[in-house]
Amino acid sequence: MVTETSKSTRGYDEGARQAPLRLLSPLMFRILAVNAMALLILVGGVLYLGQFRDNLIAQRVESLQVQAEIIAGALGETTPEGPEATDIDIALARPIITRLVGPTENRARLFSVSGTMVADSRLLAGHKRVVAEPLQTPMSERPFGEQIQNYIYEFLDMFTRRPEMPPNVDKPGMRAVDFLEVATALEGEAMTQLRVRDDGRAVINVAVPIQRFRRVLGALLLTAQTEDIEAVVRAEQMSTVKIFAAAMAVTMLLSFFLGRTIVRPIGILARAAERVRRGIGREESLPEFSERNDEIGDLSRSLSEMTTALYNQIDAVERFAADVAHELKNPLSSMRSALETLQNSDRQDVRDKLMPILVEDVKRLDRLITDISDASRLDAELTRGQMDPIDLGIMIAMLVDGYKTIDLPEGRSVTCEDFEAGVYMVQGIDGRLGQVWRNLIDNALSFSPQNGTVTITLAKDGKYIVTEVTDQGIGIPEGAEEKIFRRFYSERPEQEAFGGHSGLGLAISKQVVEAHGGSVTASNVLNDDGAVCGACFRVRLPAL
Repeated sequence: MVTETSKSTRGYDEGARQAPLRLLSPLMFRILAVNAMALLILVGGVLYLGQFRDNLIAQRVESLQVQAEIIAGALGETTPEGPEATDIDIALARPIITRLVGPTENRARLFSVSGTMVADSRLLAGHKRVVAEPLQTPMSERPFGEQIQNYIYEFLDMFTRRPEMPPNVDKPGMRAVDFLEVATALEGEAMTQLRVRDDGRAVINVAVPIQRFRRVLGALLLTAQTEDIEAVVRAEQMSTVKIFAAAMAVTMLLSFFLGRTIVRPIGILARAAERVRRGIGREESLPEFSERNDEIGDLSRSLSEMTTALYNQIDAVERFAADVAHELKNPLSSMRSALETLQNSDRQDVRDKLMPILVEDVKRLDRLITDISDASRLDAELTRGQMDPIDLGIMIAMLVDGYKTIDLPEGRSVTCEDFEAGVYMVQGIDGRLGQVWRNLIDNALSFSPQNGTVTITLAKDGKYIVTEVTDQGIGIPEGAEEKIFRRFYSERPEQEAFGGHSGLGLAISKQVVEAHGGSVTASNVLNDDGAVCGACFRVRLPAL
């Protein structure tokens, strides 16, 4: 079983997970992701320029409507026939269209009442030559920078909502039936229609009726391209993308710096803690980032203090184990010697002398084991115990009343004054604090002379409650004021039988008091002549 346990323990140590070294730890990744996500949401909102595009198109539509109304009004006045005219004079209309539409980039088409297109500004431009549109260069033949730019535009267009638009119509022999907006204008109502070209660009068609004395003579279709609007939107998008790229780079660098300042110290502390766990001896210690005045520094100092406390606890356990072994060996040695003598002697008188020694040694062993068991459980109980408000005045008065109900040896007594309830309040574990006062009172009674009195007083000293347990005994040997609180240390009166105390009572009391944030000290009481007339144990506990 021992071999299996050792192998199991060794296997756990060898298989224990160590903190790995990572270039990009999960914590740093979260920091980078959070900062990048916030920037992406912000930039995404800026890049979504749909409302900006719609506003520009709305302004262009409004401008086209005004321009179309002006041209339609001018064309309506070109009819020489007067109010009885039923059609437009094409010969007079063409120069007007050329003069009014030529300086702009717009296209004007004139439709007669019958729906036939009778004039097109593209065919009238310049010296009546046809305006040719250059074919687009294939993507593979464009410069690399332009290709990247187009890929960015295509990516951004994935997040832009475009309205549903009918296809643009541009063919020889166009008629009014090819355009809903023209057909509507021939019925006397103006209409605006957005259409999409084969290359995906939008065009704006504004159709207005040409009227004279409320009679429709034809329809004017004014068409505007949106390349300039798209160019403005694209320029804004590219500016935003560049700013975003720069901001993202700065954000990543700052996030990486922030992550390193947080993750790297934590990783160092984790690996150091792992080395401490695996280490043998005291050569391993946690690094202290004492220069950091932040939570990392607090964590480092707390872990360092915790490690020191752990080592101190290990030392305390080792000392306690050594003291226990030493104290148990004394009665065991006495019992072994007595048993060997009994085994080798047939004299009854010798047996009669040795039997009481064996009985006392057994009692001493029982007392030691009980006290040792109580001391070994003390740390765990103090850690898990529930702290409650305690009235020391009521607790001590009840303890004193308990001592008054029993017959103390040699006329000894315990007394205290009447304490006012609710004045001497502390926070603590009721059972353990009661044990402190019982240990101190029992110790004082053991040193009190015949008819001696043990006196208990309570007082307030700033933020502390001070309790004094005073006896009238021989006092404390000079230089032993600190040693009497050590484990298994005992200074007993000469008349007291050897082995009557384990020497753990005052040590336990000191441990309990310090666990409650207080302190306990001992000193001699002097009379007017300067002679020792007793001992005083003083306990200070934080007031509630």
